[in-house]
Amino acid sequence: MSGTTQRPAQAAQTERYEALLRVSQTLISIRSSEELFRVLARELRAVVTFYFLRVGICCENTPEPGLTLYGEPGVPLQVPPLPKEETITWWVYQHQQPLIISSLGAETRFPVVVEMLKTRGVRSVCALPLTALHRRLGALTLGSTETDAYSWEEVNFLSLVANQVALAVDDSLNFEELEKALEEIQRLKDRLQDENLVLREQIDQALMFEEIVGASPALRAVLSHVSKVAPTDSGVLLTGETGTGKELIARAIHKRSRRSSRAFVSVNCAAIPSSLVASELFGHEKGAFTGATQRRFGRFELAEEGTLFLDEVGELPAETQITLLRVLQEHEFERVGGNQPIRANVRVIAATNRDLEAAIAAGMFRGDLFYRLNVFPIEIPPLRERKDDIPVLVEYFIGHFARKAGKTFRGINKKTLDLLLSYPWPGNIRELQNVIERSVIVCETENFSVDKRWLSGHPHATEPKSQPTLSRKPAAQEKEIIEAALRESGGRVSGPSGAAAKLGIHRSTLESKIISLKIDKYSFKTASTSKNS
Repeated sequence: MSGTTQRPAQAAQTERYEALLRVSQTLISIRSSEELFRVLARELRAVVTFYFLRVGICCENTPEPGLTLYGEPGVPLQVPPLPKEETITWWVYQHQQPLIISSLGAETRFPVVVEMLKTRGVRSVCALPLTALHRRLGALTLGSTETDAYSWEEVNFLSLVANQVALAVDDSLNFEELEKALEEIQRLKDRLQDENLVLREQIDQALMFEEIVGASPALRAVLSHVSKVAPTDSGVLLTGETGTGKELIARAIHKRSRRSSRAFVSVNCAAIPSSLVASELFGHEKGAFTGATQRRFGRFELAEEGTLFLDEVGELPAETQITLLRVLQEHEFERVGGNQPIRANVRVIAATNRDLEAAIAAGMFRGDLFYRLNVFPIEIPPLRERKDDIPVLVEYFIGHFARKAGKTFRGINKKTLDLLLSYPWPGNIRELQNVIERSVIVCETENFSVDKRWLSGHPHATEPKSQPTLSRKPAAQEKEIIEAALRESGGRVSGPSGAAAKLGIHRSTLESKIISLKIDKYSFKTASTSKNS
């Protein structure tokens, strides 16, 4: 009879250790906490009685036990937040010894937990410490609807199970921590790459000159404004024709501000396709659109605590204008494809060569955004209004490009200087820079000279006609002036003989005014053709 009793006991023991072997073999490759629990519950169900099974992970520095608590599928185990001292998991974690509660009705150490389990029909509990390589992790807890469901003999087997679970949990936690660390490393790597890209763009960019050169009254007035606004955090709107050095002034404001130790990030809004502007400014999440294979930081994040320079801001598409307005108002934005607000501590300096007020009237630019940007306007004068600075700039550029070309010039040809002084420079300082660089390359004499044919596309024998400032004229008079210029140029807006050159304003500015004033520029082309015929 005793032999018959012994064989079932041996068979049960064999089943348990076979289950332990399956658990051990399976848990080796598991990296997910949820998958670990499913395997554990499936294998133990056949050899151990339990109503619920929980893997509780503790942490010394938190007031509650806890990473995740897993319960048997189908059995809801909503565990309310509790002080860790009142939980079974924490007791086992602290004492590092198994705990058997044969009858919850007689248990007084964990009143809240006991009451919660009793309402679910649980009558007895067995909890075992989870320890891996001397690292305390938490507890493996089983609950049964029967009283006295667990014996110390079962504890010996369950302790072996707990050892395997502890190793798997430790691997899982290490893997999750490693994944988080790798994600953080990748995030920092992406940010570093983006910042390096910005730095390379700034280094490679052909700046007009390293320092502000000149001492004319018009330039001194601009620098006076710079010195006053730089120490503040106010937004600045730089206006002026193309090539006048708006980015140089923006950099000067940044260098004299409290943000000078942080990044100065420049964006040419006109150079970015309208479909990519939002991503360039605000970044995007992985999968936000076709080709977004990873998260990318936008220029606002790269300029955090520094200065963001938005060149050609008048070219922003309407939807991006709305998002930019929100950033300026609320100081937060969301990446494209994301839904988490990101705080922005960035000073915005904007620049444009367009007449934004005319663009507002034409419905091409938001008025509320204009007033947010136009806190402190600075108008950069064109080079033709800085005649006194031309000799200084010429000398500066000659020295700069001569050093790069390995050449030396003893002086400047007087006719060349007179030519440069008489020329109206519609391309402003950028055009002057290009002319000087080209001349340094081809000039073979000791006296620097410029081929006047390079300037023959524009009148230079006399001063340019003084034109009235259109923005200060009444709309009716402004319309008459523009129509007269169009009539004289045969309806042509751009080019040396176009209306924009005759009026001394940029082509895009004139186009905006033509739209806002409802001028039919094509009618002047017809009139000119008839006249010529």
